Amino acid sequence: MSLAANINWEKVDGLVPAIVQDNTSGQVLMLGYMNEAALDKTLASKKVTFWSRSKQRLWTKGETSGNVLNLKSIKLDCDEDTLLVKVDPVGPTCHLNTTTCFDSNTAQEGLVEQPALVFLHQLEQLLAERKDADPTSSYTASLYARGTKRISQKVGEEGVEVALAATSGDKKELICESADLLYHLIVLLQDQGLSLSDVTAKLQERHNK
Repeated sequence: MSLAANINWEKVDGLVPAIVQDNTSGQVLMLGYMNEAALDKTLASKKVTFWSRSKQRLWTKGETSGNVLNLKSIKLDCDEDTLLVKVDPVGPTCHLNTTTCFDSNTAQEGLVEQPALVFLHQLEQLLAERKDADPTSSYTASLYARGTKRISQKVGEEGVEVALAATSGDKKELICESADLLYHLIVLLQDQGLSLSDVTAKLQERHNK
């Protein structure tokens, strides 16, 4: 049976809630509503489309702003009355120009306190943005400017510092050095055109074996 056929449309009065989640970070981005036509268009176009209750028409997210939600997957919950829509967002999701509709302060305050995976995703995006920045503007930009060899050296140095901190039993130092190591590893991955998602995908592949 199709996804639409499994939804209890009568229970939701023809409009099923759709929770939109970032496929990479797991961050909840927004809540929308889909009727059967919106769901069909979403599945066909791979661009998330809702039924706009205010406009009383189908509305593809980003149709005017360009901040579309590229569909990765859709799952129906156990009660057959709510959808979980995983996406790769292009640009901010909220009309207030923030990453998520549930945090109106993100754009103004930068990296605010977030769940660990969400924070890492945001940090990775921030570090990626500094690849072509003026080397004098930040330590990260200066690292990129110095090239792969220097970045690799820093990863090696921080790896040794992590091992030394663990050997000495200094947990506070171990946390600090691990943070340094993770930061420099992200920079190195970005320098090589890779991301933490590539690493976690490999871990998941090994786990599944």
